[in-house]
Amino acid sequence: MSPVIEEHARARLITDGPLTRPVPVDLRYDPADERRTVHIGLPDGTDWAFGRDLLERGLRTPIERGAVRIWPCGRTQLIVELHSTDGVEVFQFEIRTLIRFLSRTRTQTPAATPDAGRTPQPPSRTTRTETSRTTRTDTSRPDTSRTTRPDKSAQQEEGATQETGAQPAHG
Repeated sequence: MSPVIEEHARARLITDGPLTRPVPVDLRYDPADERRTVHIGLPDGTDWAFGRDLLERGLRTPIERGAVRIWPCGRTQLIVELHSTDGVEVFQFEIRTLIRFLSRTRTQTPAATPDAGRTPQPPSRTTRTETSRTTRTDTSRPDTSRTTRPDKSAQQEEGATQETGAQPAHG
């Protein structure tokens, strides 16, 4: 069983106001997942999941799949735009953080099953709450789903002053 790769990082939340603000995010990848899915956990408890290939391609050229749009912004930034029934969230990442994370995911992926030979999976969105774990389908966007799970926002706020780096996986 391969270990889950998780990295705590910072992104900038882009708003329609004059200021952006830094937010802690969790990047996660489970090599045992046949779909080669990466997860971006946001501070509000939302977890977005989509194919690793989407993130890799977005480093080089604009790409869109379902509710997720990704494009490079200059030489050092990457924009990730996430659409849901709640609205649109736009995040700016340091490319080097994502390259480091993706590099770690490639070292854990079995060589016998490359990403190129599989059908891309639609993105999904999950939301964590403190009380339950349920699944319900978002009917306005057939390619997204929503799941609730325990909230970690307090833990993320505590870790907001820590430097970006690799962290042990948690389940």
